[in-house]
Amino acid sequence: MIDDLGPRFALRPRQRFAKDAVLIVDGTLVPTRDHKVAEQSKNYRYSTHHQVVIDADTRLIVVIGRPLPGNRNDCLAWAESGAKSAVGNTMTIADGGYPGTGLVMPHRRRKGEDLPDWKQAHNKSHKQVRARVEHVFARMKTWKILRDCRLRGDGVQHAMHGIARLHNLALTG
Repeated sequence: MIDDLGPRFALRPRQRFAKDAVLIVDGTLVPTRDHKVAEQSKNYRYSTHHQVVIDADTRLIVVIGRPLPGNRNDCLAWAESGAKSAVGNTMTIADGGYPGTGLVMPHRRRKGEDLPDWKQAHNKSHKQVRARVEHVFARMKTWKILRDCRLRGDGVQHAMHGIARLHNLALTG
């Protein structure tokens, strides 16, 4: 039944974004019992890693990358999951786990030196905006299926896309 209904309710990724759009990306782990699509992650559970991209203004989920084994780090998963190609050149902000990807990240201080006030202020606003994606994760993981996914094969991806669609419907009414 999920194989039939899952794709029908799935999130349809956007093809284009507004010129002045700002997106936020982060990765999340979904515990999965299917060991063919999952690997042991940092929490020692078998998980799949999903890159989720939201619109910073509307908080709507616009892209979910393909699930990868849970032992992938964010900067590798960004490219491998297809999220990078789906976003294109749209300005995207991320946390410090995406070095060398061209995303807007917080300023880092070098050993033994302090950040100037303007960089600290920028980091503070960056953190406040980026928290929106964490709130989206919290809302998505209220669904039990994303706390312990027992689906096999593509079921994890269908569940993620379905929950993303429900999240977007809840926000838009």
